[in-house]
Amino acid sequence: MEVDRVGSASRAGAAGPGRRLRADAQRNVAALLDAAKVVFASDGVDVPAKQITDSAGVGVGTLYRHFPRRSDLIIAVLRQEIDACIAAAGELGRSHEAWEALVLWIERFADFVATKQGLAAALHSDDPAYDGLPEQLLDRLEPALDALLSRAVRERRARAGVGPREIMVSIALLSQSVAGEPPEFNRRMIGVYLDGLTVSRGEA
Repeated sequence: MEVDRVGSASRAGAAGPGRRLRADAQRNVAALLDAAKVVFASDGVDVPAKQITDSAGVGVGTLYRHFPRRSDLIIAVLRQEIDACIAAAGELGRSHEAWEALVLWIERFADFVATKQGLAAALHSDDPAYDGLPEQLLDRLEPALDALLSRAVRERRARAGVGPREIMVSIALLSQSVAGEPPEFNRRMIGVYLDGLTVSRGEA
């Protein structure tokens, strides 16, 4: 599976001889991923490699040593973002009541989708490197959302009968840019969707 292959390649690149080299390599990988996330969001996934490496403060050779293909870097950025979304679900579940935690996570997921349009386009291209990857990413996110949704349903704050994958697909569609409409339009439509997901006082 491509995602696992990229993860293995990154770890191998960061595990050279000696502890200092491993730490340096790990810092380089982290800097490249952080830089690529910002550059991809602002200028798209086809930016020159030097733009990414200049932002990361490393050489082009370092980029290609850890991520030989552009698809390797794109997948690694997506993995990092998905990991952050999964971690956020646990943090929100511990620090907020059921409905608030669910809404905050869905809003975070919507922001993630909205700012990753270039990455999404790459995922749905004909590049075989991304075969099956959208479904794999949803598979990873689904348990995190399911935990928040199940709690909200148990506490009669969210209506039953809507699954976590259905919610993610719906939010992804509502987060797509609409010609002639500002980003506020998407946020308002997501708010309407969330209103439909909640349990009204009369239903509680």
